Amino acid sequence: MKFHEMNEREVEEALNTDFSAGLTDDDVKKRRNQHGFNELSEGEKQSALLLFFSQFKDFMVLVLLAATLVSGLLGEYIDAIAIIAIVIINGLLGFFQERKAEKSLSALKELSAPQVQVLRSGKWVRVPSKDVVPGDLLKFSSGDRIGADIRLIESKSLEIEESALTGESVPVQKTTASLKADNPGLGDMENMAFMGTMITRGSGVGVVVATGMKTAMGQIADLLQNAETMETPLQRRLEQLGKILITAALLLTVLVVLVGVIQGHELYTMFLAGVSLAVAAIPEGLPAIVTVALSLGVQRMIKKKAIVRKLPAVETLGCASVICSDKTGTMTQNQMTVTHLWSGGKQWTVDGIGYEPSGTFYSDDKRVDVKAQKSLQQMLMFGLLCNHAELTEKKGEYSIDGDPTEGALLVAAMKAGYRRESLMDQYQVLNEFPFDSARKMMSIIVKDRNGRQFIVTKGAPDVLAGISDSILWNDKRQMMTGEMKKEVQEAIDGLASQALRTIAIGFRELPANQVVLDEKEAEKNLTLIGLQGMIDPPRPEVRTAVKECREAGIKTVMITGDHVITAKAIAKQLGILTGSSKVLDGKALSEMSVGQLEDVVDEVSVFARVSPEHKLKIVKALQNKGHIVAMTGDGVNDAPAIKAADIGVAMGITGTDVAKEASALVLLDDNFATIKAAIKEGRNIYENIRKFIRYLLASNVGEILVMLFAMLLALPLPLVPIQILWVNLVTDGLPAMALGLDQPEDDVMKRKPRSPKEGVFARGLGWKVVSRGFLIGIVTLAAFMLAYKNNPDQLGYAQTVAFATLVLAQLIHVFDCRSEKSVLARNPFGNKYLVWAVISSLLLMIIVIYYPPLQPIFHTMAIQPGDWIMITALASVPTFLLAGTFLLRKTK
Repeated sequence: MKFHEMNEREVEEALNTDFSAGLTDDDVKKRRNQHGFNELSEGEKQSALLLFFSQFKDFMVLVLLAATLVSGLLGEYIDAIAIIAIVIINGLLGFFQERKAEKSLSALKELSAPQVQVLRSGKWVRVPSKDVVPGDLLKFSSGDRIGADIRLIESKSLEIEESALTGESVPVQKTTASLKADNPGLGDMENMAFMGTMITRGSGVGVVVATGMKTAMGQIADLLQNAETMETPLQRRLEQLGKILITAALLLTVLVVLVGVIQGHELYTMFLAGVSLAVAAIPEGLPAIVTVALSLGVQRMIKKKAIVRKLPAVETLGCASVICSDKTGTMTQNQMTVTHLWSGGKQWTVDGIGYEPSGTFYSDDKRVDVKAQKSLQQMLMFGLLCNHAELTEKKGEYSIDGDPTEGALLVAAMKAGYRRESLMDQYQVLNEFPFDSARKMMSIIVKDRNGRQFIVTKGAPDVLAGISDSILWNDKRQMMTGEMKKEVQEAIDGLASQALRTIAIGFRELPANQVVLDEKEAEKNLTLIGLQGMIDPPRPEVRTAVKECREAGIKTVMITGDHVITAKAIAKQLGILTGSSKVLDGKALSEMSVGQLEDVVDEVSVFARVSPEHKLKIVKALQNKGHIVAMTGDGVNDAPAIKAADIGVAMGITGTDVAKEASALVLLDDNFATIKAAIKEGRNIYENIRKFIRYLLASNVGEILVMLFAMLLALPLPLVPIQILWVNLVTDGLPAMALGLDQPEDDVMKRKPRSPKEGVFARGLGWKVVSRGFLIGIVTLAAFMLAYKNNPDQLGYAQTVAFATLVLAQLIHVFDCRSEKSVLARNPFGNKYLVWAVISSLLLMIIVIYYPPLQPIFHTMAIQPGDWIMITALASVPTFLLAGTFLLRKTK
């Protein structure tokens, strides 16, 4: 029912309640049976055991478990234990991440008021908020949290902070009058109050119209429960890789078994040889190395003021094509700041950062001395006197205790050198008429040291200008003429067109000892001093971040609960709204289906006056258009869209627990610019993952081909299983992890985002894996054949030479993997971790070859010094052959 459209009598009849006495106990009991308790339901929870086992449904995990079984059957127990450990660690990581996600609704529940004042059988009593039912009358005042959705029937200077629900950056003034509007958004329902919002000023009484899951907060909870968690691009690519590897492994097994049987070998022997090669084809350490690379990325992100709650998040953000960002606090400072002032035809601007009480005043871009500007002085001083806000400072960070608008006036005065303590020595406040949403003004009566009395008023410019019969013009009080009124209105319109929230300041001197009893007598025949225009200003570094995101092919979209004018002004300042961009408001969004939105969503850069359902619709439309969507936000209203996006980003300072629990990334500084750093890190992590996939698979291809070619040529096996295992776990593992620490290439933020459909072998990676692996296999086989030809009676020596050639070829090839182009495209020694990993692998290989106690285990023999020349020369061929090809292409 549209309670906001009804008058009080209609609401009373519709809810079958009594505004004078409230509900009786019998009424409450009946309604609770009908509507249930006033709490948010969480739906069915999966048991911890089922949640844990569900982590092992992934295709790559099933492949690894099959590899474990095969390794165990072959007696390779170390290999089997290593794979099981990897699988269990990955399962535990996923389990704990999902358990954390389940806390989202618990955090949402904490936003409902624990106790409320309710009218029952003519008496006001306090009850737990969960006992409230539709038709109950609630009473509340400043500092209280609203316990249900209510229709206001009494409002005394009532203002409610609704930013967590609507995204509105300033408290909303509330009234009781019925509202006639087509599909108003939550932020426009001035006669309604919603569960979980906070009273910042005044008091009121309202009747409960919705409880539990039927409230606006409950609808968000329902969206949060039903929002689908998107599979990340990395998860999709690893699943694709797993399918390719298992297919290749099965084909190799069949091929080797058939070739061996045709050549006369026993079926059982050839089956074991084929399975051994199939296991070698699967890089068992890949999931572990991916996890390590992502974990190291997480550590780097913490240093850049971002906490990653889900490991794939950084990589996913790296391929984002659209960032949907909340405005308030993310792109702006969430600190209302006076930036423009006007008095008697003169204009000033003032700079400074947020609530920090330091700044400079300018007129026509020239610095001015406030002491020489009488009307400016008076406007700032009276704005500070007629004010209850307090500025607090902690560790260099400033914040306002009180109304943000009053906070802006306070800080503006402090920038001019005024302090409340010193003003209180000059003026004594005799009386106050608090702000009222009907009057849209607040007034005080003060007396100075000389005994003179003044009424000081601040309020809505159009109202205050209307009750002023004079004005300060050129620092002198003059009667208001028609021409002056026109200029005042032009000044008001000019500030409004810049999306500034404007407050007017006026005064009147009272005759000595006159007593003013009410606001009607006080607020008349005023002298208008001037106007102060304020805005929640953009963060200075965000414009650059938006520009760099555009260069990286990433579109920034502003989504806010603020008015269209405010949103457009900020978006233009930040470079988000350009000539061809469009703005869409909540009303237009409500009339669109997701399909209709898809047709225009790529052209829209700003969405204003949006609801939680709108945010979810926007994310879905962008995803349906093929975008990888990052959604930032801080409020409860952002949580469903944060969860549904490919990556959700929550604010660490202003963000609610609900938003943080639904997110994958939390920004410690609430700064949009930090997202840019995350994008760069994410892109680099994915490129590093490609590097070690290239290295690991090329190495595995080399191992497989040297064995396969030897079988096809009816040669003895060049490598024994324990040597293959050593190469897979030691030689491949350390350098691959070091590749995960590689620094980004210079052009990483100049490339367009990767397509979400891009396969793991895209951009020529598949060819590089096969061609490099082929060359590694050929040179290893050549080394084996030369050594075996010279010493046909010592197969073990030839196998050791093949083992050393394979290891050395892979360790040289790892430097080639640092660039998509060639080993010559980057400084080979730019990654110190890689250099030390290669040295470590070389030393371990030498120990295995020359340390007598290990020789029987690994079937190795000491290599003659002269043979190392042949081994080194052959091992260098793959990398230097490809480097030569790169140079030839470059010279052409």
